[in-house]
Amino acid sequence: MSKKVFIEGAITPEFIADSIAKHQGKHTIGAHNIFLGQVRADVHEENVVKAIEYTAYEEMANEALTAIREKAFAEFDLVCMHIYHSLGVVNTGEICLFVFVSAGHRTQVYEATETIVNWIKTEVPIFGKEIFENEDFIWKQNK
Repeated sequence: MSKKVFIEGAITPEFIADSIAKHQGKHTIGAHNIFLGQVRADVHEENVVKAIEYTAYEEMANEALTAIREKAFAEFDLVCMHIYHSLGVVNTGEICLFVFVSAGHRTQVYEATETIVNWIKTEVPIFGKEIFENEDFIWKQNK
């Protein structure tokens, strides 16, 4: 099942809070874990990053994210799992990746969250162009 993953611009605190609130009625959940990826003001050769502009091969990215979703539910005993990633410009300090994992017990959510984030970083064609304060840019390497 394909879900909406990409959000134009930064992922807002209100969006995150609303996502959490929507799970209060799911009474089989005993634990949630959240990963928030935030844009850092990295420095490269004295240039400070002011934003990252994210692009993706959306069709390929959605296929990879669907496969990640299926692997996550097969490997971990999850109740819910949501992935949201920004496209477009996200300024330093803003959220660009939101992974929200829910399960009956806490042990599943910790391992699942780390695994899912690693899969996203290595398997999904999402690209970030770091934009510096002087308007120069470089393509970001996933780590």
